[in-house]
Amino acid sequence: MAKFITAAKLRQHWVNRHEIALLDVREEGPYSESHPLFALSVPVSEIEKKLPPLVPRLSAPIVVYDDGEGYAERAAAKILALGYRDVAILEGGLSGYARIGEVYRDVNVPSKAFGELVESINHTPSLAARDVKDLLETESDVVVLDARRFEEYNTMSIPGGRSCPGGELLYRVLEAAPSPKTTVIVNCAGRTRSIVGTQSLINSRIPNKVAALRNGTIGWTLAGLELETKKTERVPQPSVEASQKAQQYAKSWADHVGVSSIDSDQLRRFAEDSEKRTLYLLDVRDPNEYAVGHPAGFSNAPGGQLVQATDEWVGVRGARIVLYDTDGVRARMTASWLLQLGWEVYVLQERSPVPEGLAVAKGPSWHSSSAATVTVDGLQTLTGATVVDLARSTSYRKSHIPGAWFASGPELARDLRLVPGDGTIVLTSPDGEIAAMNVEDARNSVSREVLYLAGGTAAWVAAGHALETEPRWLSQPIDVYKRPYEGTNNAHRDMQGYLDWEYGLVAQLANDGVACFHVVRDQRAV
Repeated sequence: MAKFITAAKLRQHWVNRHEIALLDVREEGPYSESHPLFALSVPVSEIEKKLPPLVPRLSAPIVVYDDGEGYAERAAAKILALGYRDVAILEGGLSGYARIGEVYRDVNVPSKAFGELVESINHTPSLAARDVKDLLETESDVVVLDARRFEEYNTMSIPGGRSCPGGELLYRVLEAAPSPKTTVIVNCAGRTRSIVGTQSLINSRIPNKVAALRNGTIGWTLAGLELETKKTERVPQPSVEASQKAQQYAKSWADHVGVSSIDSDQLRRFAEDSEKRTLYLLDVRDPNEYAVGHPAGFSNAPGGQLVQATDEWVGVRGARIVLYDTDGVRARMTASWLLQLGWEVYVLQERSPVPEGLAVAKGPSWHSSSAATVTVDGLQTLTGATVVDLARSTSYRKSHIPGAWFASGPELARDLRLVPGDGTIVLTSPDGEIAAMNVEDARNSVSREVLYLAGGTAAWVAAGHALETEPRWLSQPIDVYKRPYEGTNNAHRDMQGYLDWEYGLVAQLANDGVACFHVVRDQRAV
């Protein structure tokens, strides 16, 4: 049975660096409008899918909250049913927390606030969009490195820029700029990855002049400049010589910050202790390298994205993290930032093999019921059936099974009563998993028969059936936060508002007092 915890006691866990996971079980839209600093977005309808990788230890302490919608009790019951043993509900919910702690807008806030702190402490150099444009037009020895994920770069990019995700910057920069006279410009969509990427190269003490594109592609757009689209240029992997230089730079900086390296034996001991202490094993290399081959038990968390969005991989604040690469550069640079972000982090020495059969903690498991399924063929034979789609609204808008209605997962029990007719209701989702996870709640909420589509919408497409785009809304589409730094059709006021919000994050951190961030200055002898 779930217990209750006060906001003050929750915050004390963060200050004392004790393990705890805080889950906002509302939709992402309301979450993005207001939440505590270290809260994770885990909607109550997606707990079985999202929670296990975020909280892999069943005895880890978990706190859930909502803002009066009634989700918290349902969420606690679901989490306990998965096998977690230490689950609490936040007294007073979000409004109760807001009486004693800061609440924040947007997503990935700890990393974004940290990036602003890095700039304010280090005075990270940056150039305005017009200045970068002039530099590119008047100087030939300039490279622009886009520190975002390749997919974001491909959507829209600075003219002449090349993809070099943040965790790869030091590893590949000497291949992109072999001459010490080359000026290096680092950009992202907004601010954080530009700042952290630029400061990474400055901290490593490469000989080049390095600066961030101030405010990234948002700043470029607000300056009235044109972006390129569908570009595919990537910085290649480094030569042996460039890689060796990068290793030296990375080791010097990591040693200065205090990054600890471990060998295979220590990794085995950490794994053996993972029933008592939450452990994350993360391979920080490029996703393409990871796909070719990786050690068993390690999840892919590309270094730049891990620093930018730590809360998407690591859900338990105060947990232990071990990073892996094959080069001694990417793991060390990533670890140097995670350490400053307040995490206990280690790098597996690149010559130390990962032990076979690591005894990591047994995580939660969930199995769908086959009794409530219907196949694609079976759906077509149902008379008067209505399809209800639990996909994210952005995906639903693009295409869905003909006649399908969109429904909010957290409000499914309420909104299913609005489905017209009296025939069978068939739940679907992109792969069928979210539909399967919510079918029991749906069956308990209405008197009609409720089934879920085996394999989801993907199975419908695989069977050769068409999709449509005409929307039908059972629920308000508040499940997705429209990020003003992604895509090419953002309103200028939203982009400017986002920048203004980022500029204020350092003040919020100072007023909150629970972050435990510490930005390391470079005090090495010249």
